[in-house]
Amino acid sequence: MIRMNSEVQVRAANPATGNTDAARPGLAGLANTLPPHVWFCVSAIFHYLGPAFAVLLFSQVGVLGMAWLRIATAALVFAALTRPWTVFARADRSVRLLLLAFGACLAVMNCAFYLALDHLPISLVAAIEFVGTIGVALVGLRSRRNVMALAIAVAGTLLLIDIKWSSDPIGLFWAFLNGALFVGYIVLGHRIAQTGIGIAGLGTAMAIAFLIVLPIGFSEALPAFSAPQLLIAAIGVGICSSVIPYICDQLAMARLPRASFALMLSLLPLTATLIGVIVLRQVPSLTDCLGIALVIAGVAMHKPATNV
Repeated sequence: MIRMNSEVQVRAANPATGNTDAARPGLAGLANTLPPHVWFCVSAIFHYLGPAFAVLLFSQVGVLGMAWLRIATAALVFAALTRPWTVFARADRSVRLLLLAFGACLAVMNCAFYLALDHLPISLVAAIEFVGTIGVALVGLRSRRNVMALAIAVAGTLLLIDIKWSSDPIGLFWAFLNGALFVGYIVLGHRIAQTGIGIAGLGTAMAIAFLIVLPIGFSEALPAFSAPQLLIAAIGVGICSSVIPYICDQLAMARLPRASFALMLSLLPLTATLIGVIVLRQVPSLTDCLGIALVIAGVAMHKPATNV
């Protein structure tokens, strides 16, 4: 098993070379110097920016076409950075199976997420997505203080996301499937991070995800290739949705217990509210402000376990 340290992280990012250049140790040092919470906050911001832009493009490239472009963009970016074919070839059998499972999870999760957004409000999809993470957080909580922290964060989240039911069974199906696969993303992504291959493993899984969706959304994505502005917008969505947040998640997962990471996901509705204020000029209500305060208090109160 590869040990988790800065040198390994650097080499995993470019497994085709045995030596590191001068810039890569500096990047690895930055990754380890900044608190993992910083990486998570960056991920949380882009987690909502990407889908917000994607919904605007549904009418032009279709839902599955947008999912195809998102995954294809991420796969190409990661391929240039990590050379996934080399990572997969050098991995042992157990790591290969983990990469295959993670890739399949990414492929279906992204498609299910966009299909759910095509039917339901993003607040409801986010609420269902967050439900599964509560279970992940509960598994790893080892103290009354952490259980109380989770309860406070969940209370704040419920105030923020304005949960409401829907009569759209198709939308609910995709939303619950996305929620279940999001739990898989946390569990499998955390295992990838702990193996030491980190971002290189993420790049390999994204290449696998692209192979899975290749025949699914290609026909819907075709209009983007004849409209440069549309293609650039789709590429931007892919970078915002699947490159920046997934890399930041790996950097956070490598240094946070899984339960701590799952609890911090309660910050997602908070970042969505802040993005609404800054980008969409949607000023939060007093209830929203109370929810924000509770989420911050819950995350601040949580104390990570000494071991994962």
